[in-house]
Amino acid sequence: MSRIDGDRLLRDLQTLRSIGAYRSGVHRPTYSAQDIEARHWLVARLTEAGLDAEIDGIGNVIGRYRGAPGGGTHNDTGGERGAPGYDNDTGPDRDAGAVGHGLGQTLLIGSHLETQSQAGWLDGAMGVIYGLEVARALGRGIDVAGWADEEGHYGSFLGSRSFCGLVAEAELDACHNRDDGSPLRAALQRAGLAGRPRAALDPARYRGYLEAHIEQGDELDTSGKRLAVVTSIVGARQFRITFEGVQNHAGTTRMAIRRDAGVALVRLANAIDRRFPQIAGPRTVWTVGRITLHPGAPSIVPGQAEMLLQFRDTDPALLDRLEQALDALVAEAGQGPCQVTLERLSRSLPTAMDAGFQSVLERAAERHAPGLVVRMPSGAGHDAQILATRLPAAMLFVPSIGGISHHWTEDTSEADIVLGCAVLADAAAEILGLA
Repeated sequence: MSRIDGDRLLRDLQTLRSIGAYRSGVHRPTYSAQDIEARHWLVARLTEAGLDAEIDGIGNVIGRYRGAPGGGTHNDTGGERGAPGYDNDTGPDRDAGAVGHGLGQTLLIGSHLETQSQAGWLDGAMGVIYGLEVARALGRGIDVAGWADEEGHYGSFLGSRSFCGLVAEAELDACHNRDDGSPLRAALQRAGLAGRPRAALDPARYRGYLEAHIEQGDELDTSGKRLAVVTSIVGARQFRITFEGVQNHAGTTRMAIRRDAGVALVRLANAIDRRFPQIAGPRTVWTVGRITLHPGAPSIVPGQAEMLLQFRDTDPALLDRLEQALDALVAEAGQGPCQVTLERLSRSLPTAMDAGFQSVLERAAERHAPGLVVRMPSGAGHDAQILATRLPAAMLFVPSIGGISHHWTEDTSEADIVLGCAVLADAAAEILGLA
């Protein structure tokens, strides 16, 4: 059975936490100076651990075990299958009960390094440092990845999709920062990554992929459980809904003749909140994440209003029903005084985690925390759903205190952090036949 160094693991996490520190959390957006500093720091740690480490042309940090064949290939053009608003399948058909049924001799472990704005210190970072520590503990057979832009500052899982050959150069040309509209190409240039080749997956190298993460919800924390084996990752669909009315003076425009885009938007949001519970499943969630009114002044009737809507579930048929219901509600809203446009921004399919790997994780978890292990789907998206299209993949969750994530107060106890890494190391050892 493998043995990790818990103190070293925590020291590395605390050091990484200091890069872009914000209150008790971290502000490290993709390709910011702090993000690039963190990536270079990780390269140094991976090199010290005996891995061949690099930052590729999209910002992925890849650390490769030197004793394994293959893995040195690069993809200069990217795949031609990817596009903004991708669809991912659930990966190739496999023997659901098998363990170690990938082709290679190496196991890939990773997560992402960047953060949401003014957010937590463990979201993504913990899984990357788990990979580093497992590579040290086992001494062989482990590659480590710090994927770029899982948080979507510029695109949709850009780093892991690029590695899997799902991002074409044309998509990179079209990507812009979601906050300020700046081009991705300019960000790569500032980060010193322009012109570098993008690393490409060599399936023959890998046995599979593991990722660990904080739960980002409260199920573990409130139930008293300490570990969760992820069964599947939700699919998400995102939309932009825009109302066009007539901008006019708020004091002189009679209510009877107003075409108020803001009022029309609020009515639709309310209709969605009434309709969706009637067709939702037990884990369905939906969010109006942003509402903007133009011109946004108290003395002006809004001439335009926009909202971003997202919903998630693990059942593709249920996602289809929600989308059909949304289409009907938007059509009904279009019968009012304002024109309405529904734009489909992105969609991803639910992704099942590999059954054999789930069993390995569960066995390791039960050895360390008997009776304190559950299986659950992930309500958040993760790079594992991308890697699962090419490799056997699985995920392990540790508790989030209070269920808080995407906020600087996000936290997990040190004991649970160390426990999760010990479990991941034991599972990796079993998958590689080193237990």
